[in-house]
Amino acid sequence: MSSFNFKQVDVFSQTPLKGNPLAVVFGADRLSDERMAAFASWTNLSETTFILEPRNPRADYRVRIFTTLSELPFAGHPTLGTCHAWLEAGGVPKGDEIIQECGVGLVRIRRQGAELAFLAPPLLRTGAVDADVVERVRRGLRLEEGAIVRAQWVDNGAGWLAVMVEDRQQVLDVQPDHSQMLGLAVGVIAPWNPERDGDDAQFEVRAFISGDGMPEDPATGSLNAGIAQWLLGEGLAPASYVVSQGLTMGRAGRIQVDQVGDEIWIGGAVVTCIAGTLNL
Repeated sequence: MSSFNFKQVDVFSQTPLKGNPLAVVFGADRLSDERMAAFASWTNLSETTFILEPRNPRADYRVRIFTTLSELPFAGHPTLGTCHAWLEAGGVPKGDEIIQECGVGLVRIRRQGAELAFLAPPLLRTGAVDADVVERVRRGLRLEEGAIVRAQWVDNGAGWLAVMVEDRQQVLDVQPDHSQMLGLAVGVIAPWNPERDGDDAQFEVRAFISGDGMPEDPATGSLNAGIAQWLLGEGLAPASYVVSQGLTMGRAGRIQVDQVGDEIWIGGAVVTCIAGTLNL
């Protein structure tokens, strides 16, 4: 049995227990693929990350990201949560930005005051969604005919497709039938109405991953990165905006989106909830 430093952090919230939790294991070069997968399954969190020595000389660290069922090449809240844990443990970046090495290559991360933000990675799949897939999603979200006003592939590694409805309450009212959406990773988004909803955020998002063991994600960096590229590319959102996510799960996630020139940055707060030693 070996011992590893361990943290559990909450991402996209300044308040513990209101964001998206992440388990982070340090010094994981000693762990086999099978042991990583087994521990990730045991945590029963949406993702668990393992920090390793980088292979690319430009990177500050390397990370592997596991769900309870599989390994991911990239995910957003694990990117910010792992970076927070690494910095808090004394990690010192080689430059002004932190460079993470992961399955999609190198990801740039920067400090934004007390928060962190990652550069949205390129989309692996974009463009229109076939009508039959949109219909599957509509039935899976139990939406009325015509409720989906736009649909787009926004896949940056997790297979996301996103649909837009007109009203925030439609997003909050969704009670999905996951049997209709097996094999799909679906984001649903609607704009806030400032007069009714206030100005704490500009969009409401929910994320559904049918058949992945975690049917809904409370605050999703990769989905919001893909959606931002879609919305900003089509002029459907301002250059800076805030997303609310997780309300129906008792969370209060806030994701900050900023377009700076040709770059789109996805950011938020991270807090550490647990720190200690893992024995495996």
